[in-house]
Amino acid sequence: MDNVSVITVFTLSGLSGTVSLRVTVFVLTLLCYCVIWLVNLIIIVTIIVDKSLHEPMYIFLCNLCINGLYGTAGFYPKFLHDLLSTTHLISVPGCFLQAFIMYSFACSELSILAVMAYDRYLAICRPLHYHTLMTRRRLSQLVSFSWLTPFSIFSISILLTSRLELCRFTIKRLFCVNWIIVQLACPNSNTLSNSIVSYATILIYVSHGFFIVWTYMHLIRTCATSKDDRMKFMQTCVPHLISLTTFLTVIVFDLMYMRFGSAEMPQSLQNFIAIEFLVFPPMMNPLIYGFKLTKIRNTILSLIYVRIQ
Repeated sequence: MDNVSVITVFTLSGLSGTVSLRVTVFVLTLLCYCVIWLVNLIIIVTIIVDKSLHEPMYIFLCNLCINGLYGTAGFYPKFLHDLLSTTHLISVPGCFLQAFIMYSFACSELSILAVMAYDRYLAICRPLHYHTLMTRRRLSQLVSFSWLTPFSIFSISILLTSRLELCRFTIKRLFCVNWIIVQLACPNSNTLSNSIVSYATILIYVSHGFFIVWTYMHLIRTCATSKDDRMKFMQTCVPHLISLTTFLTVIVFDLMYMRFGSAEMPQSLQNFIAIEFLVFPPMMNPLIYGFKLTKIRNTILSLIYVRIQ
């Protein structure tokens, strides 16, 4: 058994079965990462440049795109480097940092989607009180909540994990995952506090999900009685619903695999399941909103037209 004092690096074994396809995977991954940066930056710059888009819904969307860039930055550069390397090592501090980014990205995504649902609830269900309730101060509080809550939770989680005595150093994934690091702890290590924080985190973000369901129940009930509200729902809530469904599908799929997946599953399929949440939501969110929201689409087209002229 290795003592914690001699474990300075972890081995990421997720790429062990893809030696012959590394060049192809590298090109496709680099292309995917470039597209993610391009489409998210377009939305971010468009919202920042156009003052007419300085409204709560678009500010939340801007934060969603920033979060997409934040999360993918924690994975793609390291993964691209590993594809060109014969050894797939990551330092212990680097692994903790990557795990923190992965978890905080995923939970920030759900928090932002929750506050976006709240914004749509106020806009459609309580339109006369919208500007009274959604003040600049409330907007700042909601944005801060979206970022600071997951950052605080996972700072505690990573701190607890970093204090464990580790006896193994092989992570059977493409990237570092906090709970897998906990499983590398020596048998005599006390992981009760890690489990408590994990279950508390699950409870917090399941409550986010119930809150989103509650807002949509009210939205659907309100829109059923008004043609104007139905139009507003189709214009602004459908993109949010698609983003939410995409994100929850890939996250639940990954969690189900981690809990019940078979080790005999082909490594390439295991890898695909593991990185779905780093591919589809960051790429699809700006495309969905860019195409569906008229003000965003028109602003982008006008900026392109001005550039061509």
